[in-house]
Amino acid sequence: MEGLDYWRLSDELNVIQAALLIVGEDPAQFQEWVDGWKPEERPIGYDAARTALTHAVHSGRLPATKVDHEAYQQWDGVNDEMVGCTPDEADWERTIIKVEDIRSWLASRGFSRGFFFPNSADAQDYLDSNHTRYAPKLAAAIGAWLAIDSESALQGKSPKQSLMRWLREHAAEYKLSDDEGKPNETGIEECAKVANWQDKGGAPKTPGG
Repeated sequence: MEGLDYWRLSDELNVIQAALLIVGEDPAQFQEWVDGWKPEERPIGYDAARTALTHAVHSGRLPATKVDHEAYQQWDGVNDEMVGCTPDEADWERTIIKVEDIRSWLASRGFSRGFFFPNSADAQDYLDSNHTRYAPKLAAAIGAWLAIDSESALQGKSPKQSLMRWLREHAAEYKLSDDEGKPNETGIEECAKVANWQDKGGAPKTPGG
């Protein structure tokens, strides 16, 4: 295996790591220095990926554990005193995103290949929101199925329950909510039925059980 493959062991990543992995670079080699380099020295696509991630986190479209920069003190030369200052931007090295949320967010943007989709072939048109035959419910069902890809993602719930929970959290991305942001429960259940691989029912497994 290559060094990049070992990053698949991570359930969570910071924004810098996620941006580097999106463009196919190993964070171990670049994460401490990349933001200090000149734009032409950074990996191709890194600035675009980082910008998209940070905007999605700021807007709430991409769930994250956001960490702000710590407040600092600087000298106010006018009033001759120390004052507290807080930078506007979050601390992207400490802001954490779940890998499953990164994957589903990428799928919602029409991405279906690269580091976060190790088993995918070429990009699929049905996940491209700009395609003339794009169907939001189809993309939502696929996005949910991709996101709930392990026992840990089930969190002790049945596949259908976990799929519906994920679909509610991402309803706006797939036009499954009204103008006030309220999820469309009928549409969500329809998508969950399509994505549900355990349609025979049965008690959900507990993690590690």
